[in-house]
Amino acid sequence: GYRGRKFRLYKFRTLWADYDGEKDRKFMKAYINGKVNGHGEDDDRLAKFKPLHNKDVTRVGKLLRKFSLDELPQFINVLKGEMTLVGPRPNVLWEVEAYKPWHHDRMNVQPGLTGLAQILGRSDITFDDIVRYDIQYAKNQSPHMDTWIMFRTVKAILHGNGAG
Repeated sequence: GYRGRKFRLYKFRTLWADYDGEKDRKFMKAYINGKVNGHGEDDDRLAKFKPLHNKDVTRVGKLLRKFSLDELPQFINVLKGEMTLVGPRPNVLWEVEAYKPWHHDRMNVQPGLTGLAQILGRSDITFDDIVRYDIQYAKNQSPHMDTWIMFRTVKAILHGNGAG
């Protein structure tokens, strides 16, 4: 959260109940360090987020992710003041532990449901690019920028270009 504060992030479950998250943790650490591409394979290309096919996602979960509906419970976080509508996406503790020193600058603004990185790159950019967008947002945030980001987010969701 903001300045590294911990909070419980609400989300609909989209993975099978017996899913072991160790694979995700290894992937995210490698992704943060630029060592894998978006397909979870070692590659000389820049690392991108989200494996293309994840057999651990339920059928309903795929639909929820496609339209970013798995994020709806995070409105509770917004109402509790832990998140805002627009800001960098929050990360879990084990991801933050893998950050490069400059990555921590993204936590100088309250996390949000959507952000600049989500609309400009969605799931097809490197983690370093995500952090650069988040820092750019933190330095230039304004009501006008927030409105533009929210409009672009709604457009992406309606077209089924969700983050998953």
